[in-house]
Amino acid sequence: MAHTHVHGGERIQFANAEDKQEFSKYPTKAGRRSLSRSISQSSTDSYSSAASYTDSSDDETSPRDKTQVNTHGSSDFCVKNIKQAEFGRREIEIAEQDMSALISLRKRAQGEKPLAGAKVVGCTHITAQTAVLIETLVALGAQCRWTACNIYSTQNEVAAALAELGVPVFAWKGESEDDFWWCIDRCVSTESWQANMILDDGGDLTHWVYKKYPSVFKKVRGIVEESVTGVHRLYQLSKASKLCVPAMNVNDSVTKQKFDNLYCCRESILDGLKRTTDIMFGGKQVVVCGYGEVGKGCCTALKALGAIVCITEIDPICALQACMDGFRVVKLSEVIRQMDVVITCTGNKNVVTREQLDRMKNGCVVCNMGHSNTEIDVASLRSPELTWERVRSQVDHIIWPDGKRVVMLAEGRLLNLSCSTVPTFVLSITATTQALALIELFNAPEGRYKQDVYLLPKKMDEYVASLHLPNFDAHLTELSDEQAKYMGLNKNGPFKPNYYRY
Repeated sequence: MAHTHVHGGERIQFANAEDKQEFSKYPTKAGRRSLSRSISQSSTDSYSSAASYTDSSDDETSPRDKTQVNTHGSSDFCVKNIKQAEFGRREIEIAEQDMSALISLRKRAQGEKPLAGAKVVGCTHITAQTAVLIETLVALGAQCRWTACNIYSTQNEVAAALAELGVPVFAWKGESEDDFWWCIDRCVSTESWQANMILDDGGDLTHWVYKKYPSVFKKVRGIVEESVTGVHRLYQLSKASKLCVPAMNVNDSVTKQKFDNLYCCRESILDGLKRTTDIMFGGKQVVVCGYGEVGKGCCTALKALGAIVCITEIDPICALQACMDGFRVVKLSEVIRQMDVVITCTGNKNVVTREQLDRMKNGCVVCNMGHSNTEIDVASLRSPELTWERVRSQVDHIIWPDGKRVVMLAEGRLLNLSCSTVPTFVLSITATTQALALIELFNAPEGRYKQDVYLLPKKMDEYVASLHLPNFDAHLTELSDEQAKYMGLNKNGPFKPNYYRY
């Protein structure tokens, strides 16, 4: 006897009672959502730190319009909901488990407080991993004020946990452009507190201070910058002789370049694409724009899953590397009609233009792995002839008049931090590097660093790496005195010259 079940207005026939019982296990929302939608949606409904608790709040009131107070009576913060602090604290504790090197640095230096007197204003992604860094800086003696460098990547519950701890945080997931600059302004413009160190990711905080509060730089001892985009802006300031404090380029330190940019993106590109689209990569035609460290990581992962990958590049050295790694190097305009997925990671602007978006095939997925949202010309798609349809969190279908749809992820913003997560272990490496860079700049004797952009000393890069080796039970070989003399090295490092390319 067949059993009938009504689901979403459709009658579904079941051969026996067991099948019907199995079907009933899956939850449906008011009977409207199909079974396949229920399963595929699970990736965005989960309480993982990307979608997290952050999306579950129905309160649409702007945090700017709320008055909130933490349990210490302070209201010097602006987050989505301070009541989420306990949940955020658990997220931070989970992150600490995989950030043992940063915790080790915290324990080693806690006694001497190398950042006592430091007043750090920070603009980074606000995630559980960043919170471990911020709490490390506080444990080392620093006072911190923090804001977000991306309007989508903030974990609301983590921001709440930091605000509850007493760190003034101004950030929430889904800020508007106006909110973004307002939060940065609230971080900097306070009469009772004057920053003397800047930790930036993307250069927006540094840009805002230059534009609105140039007098702040009289007290600032240095800037630590961790992104390609932000470092590029610093070098432009330096070239124009407008950089008035020393800056540390953390992005080009080996521990950041190789681990955050290469190994991390190798994993998080797939995570971001799977969570948002549930795409099958085998046999898909993918073009990756840019074959720097981020591009290399993305291509390795996509190729391993059976995607047919080609590259666009402006640099002949990177292009030759791509050829030797087995990828075709093409111009985007030559292949755009055949592509199933387009990924940008150049750090440049207008890499994918409106003309190229017009030529894409139906269903093409477009996303960005670079820091800034300038790589894809999203602004040109906000035109009356095109329809934007939000299909799930961070996924928009852009519909052309002829019915063609292009799938835009995170509105062209950074995919992995907007739509998924980044492996905690890799962020531990970057965060430890940032902490050491702050300690170095803050404690450097006057005159060691001039008004220029510097790389982290190689000895520090090696120290960051050595702190992470115990995670793998790795045992370093030690040079004998004779070997060290033969190589002209100190037994304790640094082991490579500054020009060495790892």
